[in-house]
Amino acid sequence: MSAGLPIRVLVVDDEPIALAAHADYVRRLDGFEVAATAGGMGAALAVLNDPATPAIQLVLLDMNLTDGHGLDLLRRIHGLGLVPDVVAITAVQELQVVRSAIALGITAYLIKPFTFAAFRDKLESYRSYHSALADSSVTTQDAIDRALAKLRPSGKLALPKGMLNETLSAVADWLRAAPAAASATEVGAGLAMSRVTARRYLDHLCETGSATKAPRHGSPGRPELEYRWRRGSR
Repeated sequence: MSAGLPIRVLVVDDEPIALAAHADYVRRLDGFEVAATAGGMGAALAVLNDPATPAIQLVLLDMNLTDGHGLDLLRRIHGLGLVPDVVAITAVQELQVVRSAIALGITAYLIKPFTFAAFRDKLESYRSYHSALADSSVTTQDAIDRALAKLRPSGKLALPKGMLNETLSAVADWLRAAPAAASATEVGAGLAMSRVTARRYLDHLCETGSATKAPRHGSPGRPELEYRWRRGSR
């Protein structure tokens, strides 16, 4: 496909409202077009197998479908010899499902519910990745690395509601500079904030891979968690 043509998208979701909303989101983005929508695995396979349908390049896939599982659909797609890219758009957060989806080659994973801004960011990253590969007449290590880098967020991710980037940066800087692992109480005392607030930001750093937490052994009374900056994190 020429890099100037829109990316043809198949939207798969068994919830009619979600299906319509996600299709509308796609239509609001430059560089994409909704080739088809499908309310389940059978309908999706019918679209993908239809010779009258132009080749699908991206599938937006819900995992919980009334007539099958998204992972089963991925396997069927591969079994047919089809190679569209796939972005999982689902409420499923089980680690085994995520691992299996990654092993089956999904390009990105977006957890419901989400905002249009989050949806837009995922698809714009995918579009940059798609364009980088389409523009490479010769596949070299450098070209592959540049294309894959497009899938990684280049800016700050939106924080959960009620959290501030400035506070997160302060907690991260404090933990990074700490000579040893610290508890939420210690971090809170060092930054003049409550233990609950400090713990919320510390847990977010753990969730994003910037920090680790573990039980503090030997502490009297109720077991306490201690947090440590992950070496190599920015």
